[in-house]
Amino acid sequence: MKKELRIIISGGGTGGHIFPAISIANAIKEERPNAKILFVGAEGRMEMQRVPDAGYEIIGLPIAGFDRKHLWKNIAVLVKLARSQWKARRIIKQFKPQVAVGVGGYASGPTLKTAAMMGIPTLIQEQNSYAGVTNKLLAKKAYKICVAYEGMERFFPANKISLTGNPVRQNLVRASLSKVEALKQFGLDPHKKTILIIGGSLGARTINNTLLEALPTIQANSEIQVIWQTGKMYFHQVMKGVKAASAPIDHLYVTDFIKDMAAAYAAADLVISRAGAGSISEFCLLGKPVILVPSPNVAEDHQTKNALALVQKQAALFVRDDEAEKALVPLALSTVKDEGKLTELSRQIAQMALPNSAAIIAHEVINLAEQTAHKSTKKLQ
Repeated sequence: MKKELRIIISGGGTGGHIFPAISIANAIKEERPNAKILFVGAEGRMEMQRVPDAGYEIIGLPIAGFDRKHLWKNIAVLVKLARSQWKARRIIKQFKPQVAVGVGGYASGPTLKTAAMMGIPTLIQEQNSYAGVTNKLLAKKAYKICVAYEGMERFFPANKISLTGNPVRQNLVRASLSKVEALKQFGLDPHKKTILIIGGSLGARTINNTLLEALPTIQANSEIQVIWQTGKMYFHQVMKGVKAASAPIDHLYVTDFIKDMAAAYAAADLVISRAGAGSISEFCLLGKPVILVPSPNVAEDHQTKNALALVQKQAALFVRDDEAEKALVPLALSTVKDEGKLTELSRQIAQMALPNSAAIIAHEVINLAEQTAHKSTKKLQ
């Protein structure tokens, strides 16, 4: 009988970190059903809800991000960091993992740093085309680094890198919903072109404000319909604007959060989105034409770098955040009406897909864990 594997997966903060982490856990369970998996996240962040919803245990650390604008506020952040490292040490001593996996987000730093200091092999998953500061530091002691883009040798030791792609939610790839069936779920017309607008799990101010300003244009283009995920922060503001429109817009579906993203993607002819690494991986695997509006409020401006990696291969369209108000809606309307352009974008982005990422990363994790378990067994003999 194979020795029980015990694995910690750490990270979170946004859906872009949480969904890949859960996909990796699911893939590990598919290969090794008896594996024990513990998540370590950040207190008060969305992983504390999403991970238990997926059926996994999670423990939160009292960690917070650094405030780059108000440096004096970071005294409290440093105290939280020290407390988080102490708590991570206690978690690791009690759980006794054979490997620790970092997927990015506040909690992954102290968890993987502490694991490495305690002699636990670590694996990090870098989702973006431009490596973050934390992962660059963690990479020095990591056993394996799983990446989604070529050319990451400029950030990490080449002998540790494995090009795996980013895991996506399995239900998206396995979905068999037709476009007609999907549009029925949203109460929309199967004969109209459909634009899906998503600003990430938390929403995007620029995209939402741009669409609010463009409501008269959307109203006038009744041959085009829109599915609009606002994010919880902006939902009431958007609904107030929609209700104040000069006439009802029956070709507009507005929601704070789309639970069935497989249906939303199946319904969409064109997507407008931020340029998070997880979302981009989904667009590639599903072959979705997309206009990317990178968030300017992320470390090292990595979303712009993610977007440009696609634009350079004619696999996506790109609008800067500060140009969105003028350029985004006209570009979206002209693109969704251009069947040739949609077909070409779909073809090019599909060529960038790296399928089976979760299973490949899970295999790397299991290999590391089994090596550790084997060494532990030899020590006892």
